[in-house]
Amino acid sequence: MTEDTETIGVATVSEGPGGDGSQEPGTEVELPVVDILTGRGFVTGKSGSGKSNTASVMIENLLSKNFPVLIVDTDGEYYGLKEQFELLHAGADEECDIVVSPEHAEKLAHLALEQNVPIILDVSGYLEEDEAQELLTEVAKKLFAKEKKLKKPFLMLVEECHEYIPEGGGMTEAGKMLIKIGKRGRKHGLGIVGISQRPADVKKDFITQCDWLVWHRLTWNNDTKVVGRILGSEYADAIEEMGDGEAFLVTDWSESLRRVKFHKKRTFDAGATPGLDDFQRPDLKSIDGDLVSELQDISDEKARRESEIADLKQELEKKETKIRQLEAELEEARDLSQMAEQFTQAMFQTAESPYRGGSGRNLSRPEEQQAALDQYDPDVPVTEADGQGTDSDSSPSDDAVDDEEVAVSEAAAGAYPGLDMDVGSDGEIDLEGALDDDSDESEDDRPEPDVAPERTHEETAVLNGRSDVIERLRDVVRSLPPAARRMLAFYREIDACDPVDAHVAAGEIGDKQLAYSRNGLLRRAGFVEHVGRGRYAYALPKLVREEFADRLDDDELRAVVTAVEAAFRPGDSDETGERDGATGGTKSDRVGGSGGEDGERDAEAADD
Repeated sequence: MTEDTETIGVATVSEGPGGDGSQEPGTEVELPVVDILTGRGFVTGKSGSGKSNTASVMIENLLSKNFPVLIVDTDGEYYGLKEQFELLHAGADEECDIVVSPEHAEKLAHLALEQNVPIILDVSGYLEEDEAQELLTEVAKKLFAKEKKLKKPFLMLVEECHEYIPEGGGMTEAGKMLIKIGKRGRKHGLGIVGISQRPADVKKDFITQCDWLVWHRLTWNNDTKVVGRILGSEYADAIEEMGDGEAFLVTDWSESLRRVKFHKKRTFDAGATPGLDDFQRPDLKSIDGDLVSELQDISDEKARRESEIADLKQELEKKETKIRQLEAELEEARDLSQMAEQFTQAMFQTAESPYRGGSGRNLSRPEEQQAALDQYDPDVPVTEADGQGTDSDSSPSDDAVDDEEVAVSEAAAGAYPGLDMDVGSDGEIDLEGALDDDSDESEDDRPEPDVAPERTHEETAVLNGRSDVIERLRDVVRSLPPAARRMLAFYREIDACDPVDAHVAAGEIGDKQLAYSRNGLLRRAGFVEHVGRGRYAYALPKLVREEFADRLDDDELRAVVTAVEAAFRPGDSDETGERDGATGGTKSDRVGGSGGEDGERDAEAADD
């Protein structure tokens, strides 16, 4: 018998309603092999009606005649065929011969079509539905592509086909590929059979194109309506009463509709409902080790690529982190540059202020700034005669820090000309000129210069309320980066600390470079001062005291300091600070103490 006329016996004619009655009950039903391998089939029936048994009987007969097939197993129940036949069980768990992925699709198609290896593609073990769909899509594509050249009769059986080719809803790439095989696979020799327990859920275009169908027992109204539309109303009634294993068999090649009873499968029924007896897994035939090793090489290569990709991703993450860090440092550098520019402007304006002995020139333009710098001789050394003595207990770096702080503090002090102060020959600041700026009192009526008159509360309020000193100091505070302001608030709460500790306390990272750059802003403004051994202390009270030439009493000093602190203390506001400054109210015992014991302690720390 040639392949074109070869048949397989799968069932016998059954008694009962339905069928064309042309054959006697018990007559063997033979199906042509080529029509099964290359055709489009559909097997349906409710759970327990025998549809999986029917599929297994057909597969057993094909394997017995050495015709390879590929089974898409969605429930992991076809491995029982390995009890008698050598099949490659490929899937996602340890029960399989080999764990496969979409990268294995080309090799699986090669084994099935060119090396005649029957394959169970077990997709039941994939936790991600998308991974199973992608695997099926790639395998179906490779089979279709190879069959266009080989044109070898080959059957692809798909369990639970309604999951891939549903009647309603969107269709996945896997479903589209199965529909393509159903429409065009026959001319290439690639057949397909779909199995489902719910015909109402399967795309009708697929069912109506099938040239052989098996209808087992169905009871749901929607499903029997499908039977009525395709077979006729009399079959829709009869199909509800069918026994297990019975079915209506419809084939185009014989143009008949027969009621048949399929044979029982010979191999282990892995899909049977579990009972109370202990489960005993049969001995299964092993597949050729060389086939598995070929697939394992693909798995190893995939694992190697995944490892390389993981390493590259890790390197990329490191580089992205470094880029973000550099961007943050660049932004910080821009802030520092802006602050430096502001301080430079303040120092130039101070140098040219009339009450400091300057000519009053406007040095906001770069060419005038350079002309002012040219007046100074950088080669003239600084001596003790200039008031810059050395401390034997301080390192050269500490002296440089202290000298710079003194110079910048004096420059910043002169940057606030809001009070109309006169500088005497002895260097003392005439604070009374600022207090009585709007007064008509003559010089003869003023107290003697060496007598410090008592100021009324109203005079103090005028001083604090109109003082440009407070507002100018606040402007400097506002120009600081937020991190530097938080550091200043932390310095206010402690005696002295390392800049890195203040930086961390301000909610920033412990980066020494960033900490010292932000601390440098505070130091150059005179808000903190170096007290030795790399530690800095809060110096705003001292700065304010120097601004007013130590003419303020403790309450007045406290009020001015509190008003300035409103620009950086959490929970305070400028309005609160101005109100406290105008009324002489207090906010911190620490500020008041800076004129007494704290001031002495600061001086001792500076000597250290």
